[in-house]
Amino acid sequence: MHQRVVRIAVKFCILGSPENWYVRDLIRAAHEHSIQVRSFENISANCDRSGHWHVKADDCVLSECDAVFVRTMPLGSLEQMVVRIDMLHMLQQFGVQIVNSPRTLEIAIDKWLTLYHLREMGVAIPATECCQKREHSMEAFERLGRDVVVKPIFGGEGRGIMRVQDADLAWRVFSTLEQLRQVAYIQEFVPHFGYDVRLLAVGDRIAAVRRESHDDWRTNVSRGATAIPIEPNEEQVGLVKRIMQRMQATTLGIDLLPAHNGKSYLLEVNAVPGWKGTAQATGVDVAAWMIEAAVRQVEVAQGIKE
Repeated sequence: MHQRVVRIAVKFCILGSPENWYVRDLIRAAHEHSIQVRSFENISANCDRSGHWHVKADDCVLSECDAVFVRTMPLGSLEQMVVRIDMLHMLQQFGVQIVNSPRTLEIAIDKWLTLYHLREMGVAIPATECCQKREHSMEAFERLGRDVVVKPIFGGEGRGIMRVQDADLAWRVFSTLEQLRQVAYIQEFVPHFGYDVRLLAVGDRIAAVRRESHDDWRTNVSRGATAIPIEPNEEQVGLVKRIMQRMQATTLGIDLLPAHNGKSYLLEVNAVPGWKGTAQATGVDVAAWMIEAAVRQVEVAQGIKE
């Protein structure tokens, strides 16, 4: 595979944990560049008496970096979540390249907002309802055929997802969510073949795998599914390009579910995708792809041509 020659040294910061496998993989791939790792919880900002703005994480001045990778978005209060995104928007205004952009993160972090954008694009999605009250959630459970998947509106990797087929269990689940002041995000269960397709897009490149699970209706590699490399078809490539453009993204993990009815449903779009299983299955150095894509963004921002 042709590797583009790196012409500039880039100052990176990764927002994440230094113990995280993906963070370590990015550090490995970015050996030609300056790179630091800082925690999202430690970001702060100030405007000094001269009217100059600064955003930093501990001793790393993020506003002086060329690019910032967002490898986590920790749960927090509404204020914390809003301020974190605000600071990313500020960094972007200062000319720092954010991977992914704040707007991409805003859409993808929220499954309901992601779903809206996908449906507006005409993409096939499972019938979905989003409710705050138990009584409305129970009505949705009935409308969706008493076989539903309940998901946290934030989060990924199959964590916190339940398939609910019993009305008594549904009543308990929706009661608990209402007591916790959480939203019920409810989708019809789509009968499928025991696998889905993960399309991992980085810049203009795509790595694709079929994720098979024989012991669990969920097909996440993090839950024991097996990843098998595949070649994306023309329709999938076109879909990826459209979603990347709509979400203003540098990298996305896009999950498609081929169903018994012949349709392929888009289940989720992840703006902080994992790639360990995909990299192992395909042999692609995804972290290197991500570094190259970020470097190219910096070059374009600085007016450096190919």
